[in-house]
Amino acid sequence: MPGNGPRPKWLRVKLPYGKNYTEVRSIIDTHALHTVCESARCPNMGECWGAGTATFMILGNTCTRSCSFCAVATGRPSGLDTLEPVRVAEAVKRMGVKHAVITSVNRDELKDSGAAIWAQTVLEIRKRCPEVTMETLIPDMRARWDALQLILDARPDVISHNMETVKRLYRRVRPQAKYDRSLEQIRRTKAADIRTKSGFMVGLGETPEEVYELMQDLHRHDCDVLTIGQYLQPTKMHLPVHEFIHPELFEHYKQVGLQMGFDYVESGPLVRSSYHSERHL
Repeated sequence: MPGNGPRPKWLRVKLPYGKNYTEVRSIIDTHALHTVCESARCPNMGECWGAGTATFMILGNTCTRSCSFCAVATGRPSGLDTLEPVRVAEAVKRMGVKHAVITSVNRDELKDSGAAIWAQTVLEIRKRCPEVTMETLIPDMRARWDALQLILDARPDVISHNMETVKRLYRRVRPQAKYDRSLEQIRRTKAADIRTKSGFMVGLGETPEEVYELMQDLHRHDCDVLTIGQYLQPTKMHLPVHEFIHPELFEHYKQVGLQMGFDYVESGPLVRSSYHSERHL
């Protein structure tokens, strides 16, 4: 379905409401935290917050990258909040979640790309909530493998790194990223015996053959879990939607992924990286 018309019915979501939503909102505000739910304008925010879950975004809310699909603000970040790991851990404890998802902006101006804060966040959550499982959705470390090792040493249950799109569209969609570098980061993560995960969007003009190629590349680089979702244009300044992908094609991609050998595949129009992330554990 062409992307220049109204959104199809399968992309319509309910407005956020309810007691759980209000409580999550209060905890996030009280601890002065950021969530990717808000910063990336996730369509599932009402559902997830209503269920008492949220994806925390660390290292501030200003990204040093200018990806043409992403609603997170781009610019020069101001300083580094070394107390953020403690506040995130306290929020996780207060929310009483069984599975915590953490992500971050890119901080390319830092020598370790923010890896020390990443590792400290994982350790602080472990200290306060030892029973909580944890998924970390990390940016690429720009081949700073010593920085990646800091996160690996903290031993989160899952380390995710999103490919976002097919190889041909990389320069347009992720101008400061490198397709092969991201694949190598996933391979190194699995080599450390940590569960790996990645995700990408469709509807940007890719072909099914290019999707299959990306899936094959991810499987060859030891990715365990895969998510596939519809790209939605966050503002008029971002890339337009080329096509709204029908749910039947999402189901087809899921079945192809399972046949390739992925442990788990979440594929659907409203799927995002952290959507139902506890299920594959």
